[in-house]
Amino acid sequence: MQIRLRLFATYREIVGSRGLTWSARDGITLRELVDGIVAKYPRLADHRGSMLLAVNEAIVSPERVLNDGDEVALLPPVSGGAR
Repeated sequence: MQIRLRLFATYREIVGSRGLTWSARDGITLRELVDGIVAKYPRLADHRGSMLLAVNEAIVSPERVLNDGDEVALLPPVSGGAR
């Protein structure tokens, strides 16, 4: 199956692209997908603990099972704005 991957901020700089198409086996979880991405781009490992994960524009658990055509976004932590 094919997963669309969107990358933001530092993650985009590390990978060198705004997005990728990732081939994955049926039944893969988001955690397993991220494991594969980090294996290919090891500099992402330092960000793993603070990475927000979204599927089809909704923040989800890493245990979420992915489907063909899902869009996965790797988002850096969000901080508050000025008051």
